[in-house]
Amino acid sequence: MHIVIMGCGRVGSFLAVQLCKGGHSVAVVDKRKEAFDRLPPGFDARTVVGLGFDREVLEEAGIKEAGAFIAVSNGDNSNIVAARVAREHFHVDKVVARIYDPRRAEIYERLDIPTVSSVRWAATQIQLLLFHGRDELKASLAGGSLLHLERHVPAHLIGKPISSIEEAGTVEVIGVARGGVGFIPRPDSTFKGGDIAHFVVVRDALERLDMLLEPLAE
Repeated sequence: MHIVIMGCGRVGSFLAVQLCKGGHSVAVVDKRKEAFDRLPPGFDARTVVGLGFDREVLEEAGIKEAGAFIAVSNGDNSNIVAARVAREHFHVDKVVARIYDPRRAEIYERLDIPTVSSVRWAATQIQLLLFHGRDELKASLAGGSLLHLERHVPAHLIGKPISSIEEAGTVEVIGVARGGVGFIPRPDSTFKGGDIAHFVVVRDALERLDMLLEPLAE
């Protein structure tokens, strides 16, 4: 797949290298020529100096052949404009944008553009470590209102129905990893030792998840 990346900062340069290692064709766009100094010597990818929302610049980067466009510059406005140009003008199938201000996530959602917010991600991770230390955040969904969490199943739940720790509208088990193999639970599925549960939880229901996982009082 050919992938165009806008922004050659720490994230953009790292992504470019990793995607190239994965066998993809990559073009990196940045308005500053010196930004490409972040790329390793002999890096085999196209680099284009210019604004990532300029159509001629994007065409030089091969946007017409691109299967994906990633906007990770240091400006939210630039990222959203570039993402819209890639999606609406060049009809790129996969478009992802980074945002610094999580309040802008709603704008991207209305445009059907997936976003990554380092600020929101970090803030959520800190809260989980402080108050829900056993959880691992796998993804933040719907502008951060839903969280995909992973947790090792406690011993007292072994043999119990997986549905016993679900609550309609707030907590749902979307999958279980068992012995290196994942599966989607059925209504009659039960937990076994060593299981790792994957939850989708409403952000405001984290404490409710803790309660559902606690042993019942005798």
